[in-house]
Formats: sequence, C-alpha cells, structure tokens
Amino acid sequence: MTGTGDGICRGRVVVVTGAGRGLGRAHALAYAAEGAKVVVNDLGVGLDGKPGAGSPAQQVVDEIRAAGGEAVAHGGDIATSEGAASLVAAALDTFGRLDTLVNNAGFLRDRMLVNLDEDDWDAVMRVHLKGHFLPLRHAAAHWRAEAKAGRRPDARVVNTSSGAGLLGSVGQGNYSAAKAGIVGLTLVAAAEMGRYGVQVNAIAPAARTRMTEATFAETMAAPENGFDAMAPENVSPLVVWLGSSASAGVTGRVFGAEAGRITVMEGWRPGPTADKGARWTPAEAGEATLKLLAESEPPQPVYGA
Repeated sequence: MTGTGDGICRGRVVVVTGAGRGLGRAHALAYAAEGAKVVVNDLGVGLDGKPGAGSPAQQVVDEIRAAGGEAVAHGGDIATSEGAASLVAAALDTFGRLDTLVNNAGFLRDRMLVNLDEDDWDAVMRVHLKGHFLPLRHAAAHWRAEAKAGRRPDARVVNTSSGAGLLGSVGQGNYSAAKAGIVGLTLVAAAEMGRYGVQVNAIAPAARTRMTEATFAETMAAPENGFDAMAPENVSPLVVWLGSSASAGVTGRVFGAEAGRITVMEGWRPGPTADKGARWTPAEAGEATLKLLAESEPPQPVYGA
C-alpha cells in the first residue's frame, strides 16, 4: 500500500471494526491506500471472543502510518453502546468527520444445534448482530443530525454478512442466524437512511481468515504458486468502492465477493403462486404446495457443502 493521499477515498474518514486481522485488516490497509483516514477498531480477542494478548489494531495503524497514511486505533467493545459511541467519537475527535462505516467484527463458536448452548448462541449474536447494530445506530444518528443541520452527508455503510447467512451452514446455527439478521438490518437501514445521504450495503465474502482457515482448511489453503484466490485482500477492492463516493446510487444490496469474482446476490422474491380466492383446506393447501414446489427452482445447498 501507499499513503499518498490520492485515490477514490481521498479525504474520507473510514471506520473499520474488527480491523486488527484478516478481512478487517485488509480493508483498513486498502482504504488507506486509496487516501482515506482510518479508524482501526479491534478488541484484540481470540477466535472464541475471549481476550488475547497484544494490540492488533495498533499494529495495523503502525503499518498505515509507515506507508505515509493517517490512522488511529480504537480498542473499545463495539457491542456495547458506550464502545460504539466512542468509536464514532474517535473519528470525529481525531479527524473531524465520519464518512464510511465498515462493520466487520466477529468470531465463531461452532456447534451442531443439539450441542449449541445458550451462551454460545448469545455470544455470537452479541458480537455479529449487536456489533453491527450499535455502530450503525450511533453513526446514523450523527449523519441524521448533520443532514438536519444542512450538511447532507455523502455517507456509506458496508456490513459483513456471509454465505452462511444466505444459505445456512452446518454446525453454524448461531453464526448463520446472526449473518442472516445482518442482511435484514442492512435492508432496513438502507430504506430509512437514504433521505439523510447514507447508503447501506452488505457483502458476503469468502476469504482466508482465522474464522475460515480451520473450518474450511482445504478450500482456504494458500497455493504455492499463482493467484491466491482466498487472500482477504481480494475482497477489499469492492468494500473500498462501496465505501467511496464513486458508488453513488448503490444501496440496499448484497454482494458476494470471493477471489476475482463479484456477484450481485438476489434474495427472496415471489416465485410460483397459487390463489384460490378463498380459504384452503389443509389437504388442498398441501396439494397446491406440492404443485408449486414442482414448478420452483430447487434451493441452493448449504454454504460449504
């Protein structure tokens, strides 16, 4: 990366959560390379969400500064209202503005459903889903206030869902449910915040991170030669574009991003329909439903199958 200040994000202030490693780190470096000033958030926890040693956020900040860019570390817990508020404040206090929020923080506690206990469910929901909602809520409140004060933002939010959230994933009931919830949150935020100059989109990335390299070890392995399809840096160009002014008019969408491939994901829409014009009996409903299923497209297999 270079920190020349040029690029499609020149002058923008970008917050990236979970930016100490993996996809978040790649995003933070890519934004800085395109001229953004970056707030690098990371709590510095392990794969299971428990505290770890060192400050990965500061390490990323040091990389950005060494390349001539501008960045500041934030180590707060963005799944708390206080931590999320301080994240937005870090951007405003350090750089005087906030233009883009990239919600990326997360971890795994994989279990088959019959072995998935309540703590594992709550912990994953807290970090993924609440950890998206609270930064978005505080950033949105700031942008709405700016718009009402006559300073309409050109703001962007990029949320991080997953193929698991779109298709399900065996052994990841908590993670899949949280990532599906992020899609719903994205659609609502895009509809509500457009009037204030805020665009909200989501990505469903596939890349080699601490969360995937063990679960999908063979698929995620780096090749000895040639294009490293699963490198997290492959996802970041789309994230940077979505977080820039160049993406004007793109909102409420979900994009698959993997290797050199970008996909517009098309979600639930009405398929084959039958309308009796009156109440069905259970037997009639079943007969009609079987006919409709025969006319419909089969579902995609669960993610990773």
